[in-house]
Amino acid sequence: MSQSPARSIRSLLITGGAGFIGTNFIRLILAEHPEVEVFNLDALSYAGNLDNLAGLDGIYPGKYHFIHADIRDEKEVKRALSLAQPDTVVNFAAESHVDRSIDTPLVFVETNVLGTTILLEACRRTWKNWDDVRFHQVSTDEVYGSLGSTGLFREDTPYAPSSPYSASKAGGDHLVRAWGRTFSLSVSISHSSNNYGPWQFPEKLIPLMIANALDGILLPVYGQGTNIRDWLHVEDHCRAIWEIITRGAAGSAYNVGGDNEWSNLELIRLLCSRLDALRPRSAGSYAALITFVPDRPGHDARYAVDSSRLRQELGWCPRFDFRQGLDMTIAWYLDHQDWVRTIRTGKYAGDRLGLRAGTGQDGSRNGGDAASGKILRCPNAGCGK
Repeated sequence: MSQSPARSIRSLLITGGAGFIGTNFIRLILAEHPEVEVFNLDALSYAGNLDNLAGLDGIYPGKYHFIHADIRDEKEVKRALSLAQPDTVVNFAAESHVDRSIDTPLVFVETNVLGTTILLEACRRTWKNWDDVRFHQVSTDEVYGSLGSTGLFREDTPYAPSSPYSASKAGGDHLVRAWGRTFSLSVSISHSSNNYGPWQFPEKLIPLMIANALDGILLPVYGQGTNIRDWLHVEDHCRAIWEIITRGAAGSAYNVGGDNEWSNLELIRLLCSRLDALRPRSAGSYAALITFVPDRPGHDARYAVDSSRLRQELGWCPRFDFRQGLDMTIAWYLDHQDWVRTIRTGKYAGDRLGLRAGTGQDGSRNGGDAASGKILRCPNAGCGK
């Protein structure tokens, strides 16, 4: 598919902008594209945090606006579109944690399928006679399912989602394509690998392991820790989205990956090593806190994406070296312990989520260390998304 001419964006509506990737995207756009007016629509569910964006309206007067609304609310979505008059919508809004989707799958269907549909239909009706508009769906590599020890996901890889989360994202993606083909809505989709960086909610692997380690809590690893993920700095992901919405062809999908595969156990050991250097522990290495716990149901073995289309068509490539980016991320969490502590004492205390999470290897509640007989506080050590 040929590349569309570069688009100029005047008004950008971002859904889910108070979450991890949305926060970083808003900060990047305001800092580097002063011509763009940004509207952030967010329901402020458990992972949405206005502290992530505190002060932006003062730093960028007249350029940043917050709208408290849910994409499942048709009336509020229409109101937001009327207020923002956006030429571009980027849909970050999603329930995105695999383990939570095992516990509450209907919530994921409601937001990721129904919410996406309501948003698409509102855009279609608002943009009925508009030119040069774009609806961009931020998706995940998890819609493709699980890889073996070799190979990469391509944009034409058939969908084969394993979890309620990835299935609900796949459903949303199919609807985006349907609105593009049936109603000629200008759409695009991106499939990202695992992101890391600042402002990530501490139920995800990297911030969770950092927080647990600093608190002296055991670092639980699902199964044998052999599940492999491709890691990408969130800022590299955000720059890819900007390239797609300004220069990517309408109707296109692009994979966004870091070519940076690590098993969960390897990554946790690396985190422990870096924390040993940056914040030494009096009781010895943080790696002594690593413990293995029962795997979650349907845990995909490996994700890795082929980003060659994005690189060749749009000239994108990652800017962050993983080890340097990881050190920067660890330093950010060390410097923002109050932000983490507020979440862990309020919205999420670090408890494990997901089906069968209530029984450990030794039959104890909340997991257990079969060798020591100790009952563990066992948060998720899953794939990071």
